Amino acid sequence: MITSSRRSTITAAIAALATAPLLLTACGSGVSTDTAEQQGTGETVTIENCGQELTFDTTPARVVSLMPTQTELLLRLGLQDSIVAHAQTGVSPLPDELAQETDDIPVLSTDAPPTREDLLAAEPDLVVSPTSYEFTAEQGFASIDQLRDNGAEAYIATGGCADRRNTAEVTDVFTDIENIGTIMDAPDAADDLIADGKDRLAAVEEGIAGQTRPTVAQLFVEGNSVMAIGAGVEADIIKTAGGDNVFDPQDPQFAEFFAAEINPEEVISRNPEAIVFGVTGPEHEEQTRNYLQKTFPDVPAVKNDLLIAIPESDLHPGTLGNIGAVETIAERLYPDAF
Repeated sequence: MITSSRRSTITAAIAALATAPLLLTACGSGVSTDTAEQQGTGETVTIENCGQELTFDTTPARVVSLMPTQTELLLRLGLQDSIVAHAQTGVSPLPDELAQETDDIPVLSTDAPPTREDLLAAEPDLVVSPTSYEFTAEQGFASIDQLRDNGAEAYIATGGCADRRNTAEVTDVFTDIENIGTIMDAPDAADDLIADGKDRLAAVEEGIAGQTRPTVAQLFVEGNSVMAIGAGVEADIIKTAGGDNVFDPQDPQFAEFFAAEINPEEVISRNPEAIVFGVTGPEHEEQTRNYLQKTFPDVPAVKNDLLIAIPESDLHPGTLGNIGAVETIAERLYPDAF
């Protein structure tokens, strides 16, 4: 994530991707077909997540969320009583209608994943995270194995699995909702949340049907550094919203990582009709707009003021914000359709 997880993974991984170990080795995520029933039946639930099998003999009672986006998902599933701690709370605010529900929940960290000691001290039996980065032992975080040694399983958003990070899709969040609903014995709430999300995406699909797709560049600007986003759930958000991304997932610079640092001339040469950019807050949005307007005055996206700001939290894997980002971008690209 650009903030905490994304910023750390982008800046560190681009510099040292060749030597960075992958924490997990597969991208699939699903419910075992023969153990899909939860408590009340006495059956064990097994979930495949990022190439690992997560096994639950009982419903987790002590859940830790490692990002506000994952906290929101848990709250939307009605699981507030099971959350014993949450982390990276300064990365993004919760929706207003949910904010008070976390008032009494201990905070483990504000702008970075919690330390190994702090996370283990919360005595979780389930830890929910947007990416595998939050379990990087080299950064001082608790690893998957260390959590298991202390009786906890770690659930990573499907789109944040190491080997799926470049090919993640918006609809991966539905897999996460289904899996967490199964793990936490909340299948009805999960079904309702999935149905709502699918309805929202279907409305976008209907609105953009038959339209000519504008070209879009997706960027993250920090100071004078420009990152292009060409793969991952971020790129699928552009595609689902009806944009034609000028940075293709097949481009060599995105072969191993979803983002790449580029020169401004590369944006100019691709001449996008719209620019989508992630922001960490109002100040960052203003700074980025100023940079784009100053650096790319002759690019159609700037000339036509089609600069679309998206909260960075809405670009995290495994969040309902992915759907909100699709809606926001589609409405700006096709103002007459919505």
